[in-house]
Amino acid sequence: MTSNQLKNNRRILLKLSGEALGGESGFGIEPHVLHNTVKELLEVQAQGVQIAIVVGGGNVFRGAALQKAGLDRVVGDQMGMLATIMNGLAIKDEINRQGGSCVLMSSQLIPSVTVQYSATLGRDILAQGSILICAGGTGNPFFTTDTAAVLRGIELNCDEVFKGTKVDGVYTADPVKDPTATRYDKLTFTEVLHKELEVMDLTAFALARDHHMPIRVFSMNKEGALLRASTLGNEGTLVSD
Repeated sequence: MTSNQLKNNRRILLKLSGEALGGESGFGIEPHVLHNTVKELLEVQAQGVQIAIVVGGGNVFRGAALQKAGLDRVVGDQMGMLATIMNGLAIKDEINRQGGSCVLMSSQLIPSVTVQYSATLGRDILAQGSILICAGGTGNPFFTTDTAAVLRGIELNCDEVFKGTKVDGVYTADPVKDPTATRYDKLTFTEVLHKELEVMDLTAFALARDHHMPIRVFSMNKEGALLRASTLGNEGTLVSD
C-alpha cells in the first residue's frame, strides 16, 4: 500500500467561509466559484476522503454594522445562521448537479429543506459516501462558524479540521501588509497562543486544543490545494499538539 493510499479513507471537516463563495466581491454567490469549489470537493471524495462541510454566511448577511446601529445581537446571529442555510442549499444543489450525493443538515431545522443535525446520523451519512453539509452554526448565538466547525469536527470523528481561507497558511505577520512575512509549515497549539497568531477565534481554538483536533489552514483560491491537503497532507499550515 502506498503512502497516498494510507491517507485515503480519511474524514475531514472543511470550514468554508461564505465570503469564499462570493468570489472577488465577497458578496452573494459567484456561479463559477460555486462550480469550481464543488468540482474540487468531488475530486477529493473520489480519492476515498469523507467530507463534512461547515459553511459560513458572511456573503449573505453581515450583522456587525446593524448591531452597531442597535440590532439585537441574538437576532443578528439568528439571521446569520439562516444565511448559512442559504449557502448550504446552493452547495447541495451544485453537488447534485455534478452527480454527487449530499445531505444538508442544520441545527436550525427547516423541515422542507434541511435535516435536523445529529452527530450519529451525520457519521452514518459520511460512512455511506455522501458529502455532509452542516449549516446553522452551533444553533446558538455568540458562537462563530469557526467554533461550529471545530465542534462538528469533533462530534463527527474527523481526522482534521480544514480552514479554507484567502491566504495559503499561517504567517509570521499579515502577508498583505508585510511582504517579509514567512509562512509556517507546522505549529503547535502552544506556539500559536504564545505568538498570538490568528488561526481561529479563541473559543474555536481552545476547543480544538482541548480535544486534540488538528487544524490545517490553507488557501481555497489555490488550484488543487484541497486535494493536496486531503491526500498528501503537505498544504498550508498544520496546527496540532
